[in-house]
Amino acid sequence: MSRKRIILAGGSGFIGQALARALLARDYAVVILTRTPRERLDGIQELAWDGVNPGPWIESLEGAEGVVNLAGQNINCPHTPANVAALTASRVNSVRALAAALPRLQQPPRVWVQASATGFYGDTGDRVCDESAPGGTGSLAAICRDWEQALHAVPLPRPRTVVLRIGFVLGREGGALPVLSKLVKGFLGGAVGNGRQYISWIHIADLVRMFIAAIEGEPTGIFNAVGPEPVTNTVFMRQLRQAWHRPWSPPAPALAVRLGCVLMKSDASLALMSSRCVPKRWLGQGFIFDYARLDAALQDLCAA
Repeated sequence: MSRKRIILAGGSGFIGQALARALLARDYAVVILTRTPRERLDGIQELAWDGVNPGPWIESLEGAEGVVNLAGQNINCPHTPANVAALTASRVNSVRALAAALPRLQQPPRVWVQASATGFYGDTGDRVCDESAPGGTGSLAAICRDWEQALHAVPLPRPRTVVLRIGFVLGREGGALPVLSKLVKGFLGGAVGNGRQYISWIHIADLVRMFIAAIEGEPTGIFNAVGPEPVTNTVFMRQLRQAWHRPWSPPAPALAVRLGCVLMKSDASLALMSSRCVPKRWLGQGFIFDYARLDAALQDLCAA
């Protein structure tokens, strides 16, 4: 009997690689769709796709257990109108490319798990947002709204669909944690701005388990892919300093953050925007977090 196959569109990044390894360990056949395919020795297959046009990659979807769409340009860039348009297009086009492939298949994937982001809610301030909260304003909210609407526009019948609005992912091998850790170890790990903005974080291991639960279970609809205890930036940076055994560090005023982001070709909203989201639907389905507390997550990821 052949192994069940999972297709990871845009799976060559930080989250995709972690998910691919976990799926391989569960005896799935894993195929990654990427712009720069390479030969691998770990049993994972990579196929070329540009996230826009049909191609031989469509054949990999035939009879697959599921497709996970992680494709999209990195948001760590200045959010100019041109960049926002490119960020949106990279996400919307990948959804449309997969949707266009479905009618060509005799046996489409059983489930489609679509990445989105907690940026959908905009700057939430102190307001707690579960999955029923309305969309916010700003460039990130607009990108996420268009991203999700592209999936909703896929004609019926379509595979069971699950949307994961992903928060601030903590991992050793990617995301913002390695950068923040370097700052902390260099005694520059103070609070950012006023420090009151919330961070909806999640350990990469729990995020991977959410993807697997979405594939192997029967959830449908929208889920916040965050931990159950969002914290303020002040608390986050203090606990990160404690994990690296560093003392108090001076805060970084908002103006300094904005100037620094210009020099680093990033966008200050990524550091200054508040995201206070909770995983109400996952908790309602009995999902148990391995890392529900930030201190435990950081101790695991910052261990020697």
